[in-house]
Amino acid sequence: MSKMRAVQVSQPGGPFEIVEREIPEPGAGTVRIKVEACGICHSDSITKEGHFPGIQYPRVPGHEVVGVIDVVGEGVAGWTAGQRVGVGWNGGYCGYCENCRRGNFFACSIAGQVTGIHYDGGYADYMIAPASALALVPDELSALEAGPLMCAGLTTFNALRNSGARPGDLVAVLGLGGLGHLGVQFAAKMGFRTVAIARGTDKEALAKQLGAHLYIDSQAQDPAAELTKLGGAKIILATVTNGEAMNATMGGLSVGGKLMVLGAAESLNVSPLLLIMGSRSVAGWYSGTSIDSQDTLAFSVLSGVRSMNEVFPLEQVNEAYERMMSGKARFRIVLTTGN
Repeated sequence: MSKMRAVQVSQPGGPFEIVEREIPEPGAGTVRIKVEACGICHSDSITKEGHFPGIQYPRVPGHEVVGVIDVVGEGVAGWTAGQRVGVGWNGGYCGYCENCRRGNFFACSIAGQVTGIHYDGGYADYMIAPASALALVPDELSALEAGPLMCAGLTTFNALRNSGARPGDLVAVLGLGGLGHLGVQFAAKMGFRTVAIARGTDKEALAKQLGAHLYIDSQAQDPAAELTKLGGAKIILATVTNGEAMNATMGGLSVGGKLMVLGAAESLNVSPLLLIMGSRSVAGWYSGTSIDSQDTLAFSVLSGVRSMNEVFPLEQVNEAYERMMSGKARFRIVLTTGN
């Protein structure tokens, strides 16, 4: 039987191992994908370090996968060999419970799955995925362009379109990194009056290039005060992982405004009085379903939103992962298989 390359973690906290495996065969309800590209996401550390109970090792990480259907398993309807598809954090779902339908698979009470945690992900030449996890990839997007949109793009796009903000509302995006640079693009393209917040004057040109109408340097200015001068933000999309930075913006929310937390900060201090007096709120947002992924890709084609990526071959997975985890990666990192 033919062989393939796969990058696996054999135990929690263990190193990446580039191994040779048999190319797997799809079972009922699944397809085999010939992987072309897979983004590296900070959430891959959950598999690498064993932060989720019940992960069966060895496990192949990766949930920003784009490739081509190679073989279709028994009972799969609507998908055929040769179609370009993506697989994101949504690793397939039952569709019964509300958590599943909203894409919150960690909380799914029945049969939600996360790619690269419940089954092997995209750090490999081939992978098996449930048909319910698939999103159709438009021809206008290359595999390298589409990969990061399957998680980082999906999360920011889906959060904004479910935020309650309307075109013309003031929306601030905190952070201009892997999530934030996509959040600014989506916010501007959705018709929001978009404010980018980051540290340093050197990021202003990039923020404007991405579509931000205004820029706030949080090192030199009080972001809450600046947002208040603008009338207050209907939504602050917090993409950073620093709770203090999030807290510093809270006072800039309008009456009825909402802080949407996408970055996994260790803690966040919120003034109850600030929430009560202005009917303000704090909410988290968590990925989405395969249909949401498909919507993200389609909107990106329509509007011209693109991820800014650094590309590494599969063999350089250790270097690529460490660059992402250390924060040296400016935006997104994508592995390519050469398939």
